[in-house]
Amino acid sequence: MGPCDDWRRQPFSTLVAPNADAEALFAAHQAGLLRYLRRAVGHADTARDLTQDVFVRVAGSATLPPTDDDRRAWLFRIARNLAIDHRRRHEVRLAESATGRADAGRPAVQDTSLAVNEALASLDTLDRDVFLLRETAGLSYVEIAAACELTVPAVRSRIHRARLSLRYQLSAPITALLDGRKE
Repeated sequence: MGPCDDWRRQPFSTLVAPNADAEALFAAHQAGLLRYLRRAVGHADTARDLTQDVFVRVAGSATLPPTDDDRRAWLFRIARNLAIDHRRRHEVRLAESATGRADAGRPAVQDTSLAVNEALASLDTLDRDVFLLRETAGLSYVEIAAACELTVPAVRSRIHRARLSLRYQLSAPITALLDGRKE
C-alpha cells in the first residue's frame, strides 16, 4: 500500500460523513471558539466571522482527526491561525481596538475591560494565545500544546509567565476599582 492509499485506513464515518461530524463539532465547540476568538481579536463581530470561517474549513476538510481531543486541538489550531492571519492582515493589536483614554463618565466596568484588553495586548503573541486557549476556551495543557505546536512544559511555562505579567499589569487598575467601590 502506498502513501495515497491512506484513505483505506480511515474510519468509514470520517470518509462518508465529514459534514455530519463538522455539525457535531460546531454544536460542541462553537461557544468556546467564539470566546477565544473574541479575546484574541478584540472585536465581537470579527470573532463571529472567524468562528464561521473555522467551521467552513472543517466542513471542507476531507478527513477529521480520529479522537475528540485531537479534533478539539485541531479546531483551536485553525482558530488560532485565523486570528494570527487577521492580526497580520489588519495590523491590529488589542490595545488599538480600545482607543481613547478613560473619562470620568465611563463606568468602572469599561475601565477594567479596557485595562484587561491592554494588558492582554502587551503580552507576547504566543503567550497571549496560550493563556486565552486555557482561560477562555478551557483547553487542557495537552490540547494547547497540540494547537500551538509546543511541548506541555512550554505551555505550562508560557501560561505562568502570562499570569505573572497580567497580575502585575492589572494590580493597579483593580486596586483603583476596589477603592472606588469603598467610597
